[in-house]
Amino acid sequence: MKVFIDGEAGTTGLQIRERLVGRRDLELLQLDATMRKDLAARRDALNAADIAILCLPDDAAREATALVENPQTCVIDASTAHRTAPGWTYGFPEYAPEQRQRLCDSKRISNPGCYAVAAVSILYPLVQAGLVPADWPISINAVSGYSGGGKALIEAFAQSPETPGAPGTLYDYGLGLAHKHLPEITRWGGLARAPIFLPAVARYYQGMLVHVPLATWSLPAAPAPRDIHHALCEHYGADGFVEVVPQEESAALDRIDPEACNGTNKLRLYVLQSADESQAVVVAQLDNLGKGASGQAVQTLNLIAGVDEALGLIE
Repeated sequence: MKVFIDGEAGTTGLQIRERLVGRRDLELLQLDATMRKDLAARRDALNAADIAILCLPDDAAREATALVENPQTCVIDASTAHRTAPGWTYGFPEYAPEQRQRLCDSKRISNPGCYAVAAVSILYPLVQAGLVPADWPISINAVSGYSGGGKALIEAFAQSPETPGAPGTLYDYGLGLAHKHLPEITRWGGLARAPIFLPAVARYYQGMLVHVPLATWSLPAAPAPRDIHHALCEHYGADGFVEVVPQEESAALDRIDPEACNGTNKLRLYVLQSADESQAVVVAQLDNLGKGASGQAVQTLNLIAGVDEALGLIE
């Protein structure tokens, strides 16, 4: 199977290539560095590929998709461009029981965003189970390593904190409450209204935590934290790379480390609770470059290729 990574020199592209290089079941098509922006060369490579993975800015991803004329070429787009677009399949295999088959049947797949796949992994099962109404006022907060911001942010954090104008230890961003992942979270989380979402970036390279707080006493179904945990377990079971941490294990923790899943394709869900069970916080822990980007793309590629979906990935 021939695979072409359009935009392989970027952070996501490099991570995908690292996970694929050396595999005997794949042939990686690669353009010389001088030809990576050559339109004709890219068109030829895109149409020669069985699977084309786009690691490009949104507008460039749309342009690349328009270059694909081969009906057999499957496109996996890692940009934001097509995550809510009609005709595109959401590239989260654990999303629903039939999602893997949908991915295998599709030629246009949108790879999830890092914050989004974490938020969706929490919200969709709870909405489906009737524990959280689709129009409930949801708030989400999160923190990520700076690798999620691309080259400019990586270069900014490469400076010493003492450098004038350099980022400090941590800061909030998306202050207009219009983060680019919001349409994706709303659509695939099964929500009728966009949640409030305020992310932060910190001075470490990769890894993230995404939090969804729930005042259980205020929800119409008045679920106990154990009901939330049960719904997540029922949805995911022992499926794929999504792990619902046992409640007793979560209760024994004194911290949750955003870097603990780094280098893996694991997404862990913790259900935290107050002593009187009137409050819960569901926390997603993942590598923003793994399950949140490159690892997820490779998992989907493996499904399409008909091999073990964990091939080349660390659980």
